[in-house]
Amino acid sequence: MTQADAAAGIAARVATVRTRVAAVCHEASRSPDSVTLVAVCKTFDAETVRHGLAAGLTELGENRVQEAQAKIPQVGGGRWHLVGHLQRNKARVATQLFSLIHSVDSVRLARRLEAVRADRPCNVLIQVNLTDAQTQGGIEPSGLSELASVIDRETGLTLRGLMTIGPMGSDVTASRACFRRLRELRDSLRGRLPNQPISELSMGMTDDLDAALMEGATIVRVGRAIFGTRSPDPGS
Repeated sequence: MTQADAAAGIAARVATVRTRVAAVCHEASRSPDSVTLVAVCKTFDAETVRHGLAAGLTELGENRVQEAQAKIPQVGGGRWHLVGHLQRNKARVATQLFSLIHSVDSVRLARRLEAVRADRPCNVLIQVNLTDAQTQGGIEPSGLSELASVIDRETGLTLRGLMTIGPMGSDVTASRACFRRLRELRDSLRGRLPNQPISELSMGMTDDLDAALMEGATIVRVGRAIFGTRSPDPGS
């Protein structure tokens, strides 16, 4: 496949995803402008990602700090989101690379980000585990209030909202219940932490995008539907 063919394929898939988002938003009586599309480009090379930028993408997501550290200068554009687990020993670099960290999942990580951000603005989401799947990461709902309070009272981090990963499988009812629960948790936090701009709901990927949008997702993280099937993960 030529680079021109690759670029055309990505442009067509971006258009398809945007059409899908617009259709679901219409069904939910929402504006598509209320949704940020984050194109998750883990394992894809810089040239492929540049095709995405040429197709109109502006928000790009990475799962691993080390991969992003090498790729971001090569891509040379976009606003970058960390959507994967963040190890505390990579927190300093994360504050330098990413406009939004989606995966804050512990008090220790929040305090580490505060310690290393060197007065840089640091926008974060709290990742909440609503499926009991340990491989998905995230704080349990019972720990959410304490973590949010620590961010609010003890750090200069800006809490933008919440993130979750939906249940595996194609059960739309289960997916919607999970995403509805995240929305309810966000709404509860909003009332208790008025000094934080808690508005974002990062939820929904290629397979459960529609369910997430119906339940109020403001950020969707889409990889395969834009960039195609991934190569094997190179690891951290």
